[in-house]
Amino acid sequence: MTAMAFAALRSRLISLASKRNPRSLSSNATSTPPPPPPPPVSDPSSASPSRWNFLKYAVVASLTGATAFTGYASYAYSLEEIEDKTKSLRESAKYTADDGATALDKFQGLLYSTAMTVPAKTVELYLDARRLIEEQIRSYTEPYTDKLLPDLLPQEQHVFTLVLDLNETLIHYIWTRDTGWQTFKRPGVDAFLEHLAQFYEIVVYTDEQNMFVDPVIDRLDTKHCIRYRLSRPATKYQDGKHFRDLSKLNRDPKKVLYISGHALESCLQPENCVPIKAWQQTDKDDTALLDFIPFLEFVARSCPADIRPVLASYQGCDIPAEFIRRSKEHQRRMQEQKQRGRLWR
Repeated sequence: MTAMAFAALRSRLISLASKRNPRSLSSNATSTPPPPPPPPVSDPSSASPSRWNFLKYAVVASLTGATAFTGYASYAYSLEEIEDKTKSLRESAKYTADDGATALDKFQGLLYSTAMTVPAKTVELYLDARRLIEEQIRSYTEPYTDKLLPDLLPQEQHVFTLVLDLNETLIHYIWTRDTGWQTFKRPGVDAFLEHLAQFYEIVVYTDEQNMFVDPVIDRLDTKHCIRYRLSRPATKYQDGKHFRDLSKLNRDPKKVLYISGHALESCLQPENCVPIKAWQQTDKDDTALLDFIPFLEFVARSCPADIRPVLASYQGCDIPAEFIRRSKEHQRRMQEQKQRGRLWR
């Protein structure tokens, strides 16, 4: 009876408790407290953003400094100067131990050589890149070879070279909407070329392209008085213009004359220039080429040791007119000397 009474008492107490708080048991029985949130996982890339920013800025600063230094070196020094100044740096990466060096000296030398390998290789890469770039630039700005003309034959060493410009010197070309391109031949050009080919090696040196020069000269020079043709690839590009560089002709500069309507503006050797009036197709009574024949024939026959002082004596003058005046003056003096000689006899 005692056990039954105790069980009845226990059930009575539970029923009383459930009546007082009906949701406490069901709540405790059906729900559990939520687990605590897991600790945040640390992201290495975002753990210290300031460290990554510093690395990024350091790399940008290094590249900027290297670029600025490379640009300054390229502007301030030539390739040969940089090669000379960095020779010791590049050789420092090539370490060879002496026979009597101690183990410590060998270790220090090897360590220094290893440390200098990256700077030395960087300098070598820069030198190779700059050499390649300069070669490419030189192919556009310099004549394609240092000897534009072949060697003279031994029996022609005394012959003078007459270099002629093309446009506004021997011809003039224009373009119109109705007719397109038209090329006009200067008056007297046929007689000029045919006569002077007996005395000179005639070369046409122009800044026009080959595709224009060849067909024009083929029609202009039917008797093949012009020995060589030099076009734009043979010129020197400088300050936005194409210049004739007579030093690349493989000819003695003492025996070279350059005739052009723009001689002083288009040639790098003004001492060899012979200015002539620039010609256009509207001037049909032009005689400038024919007027130059007496002077040029006299030069070829007299063979001065150096043509440059002769041309300097005509500076600022109309050469054909001045030559005629000097010739008449010379003839007058010779006539006076003859008369004096007859009087003394």
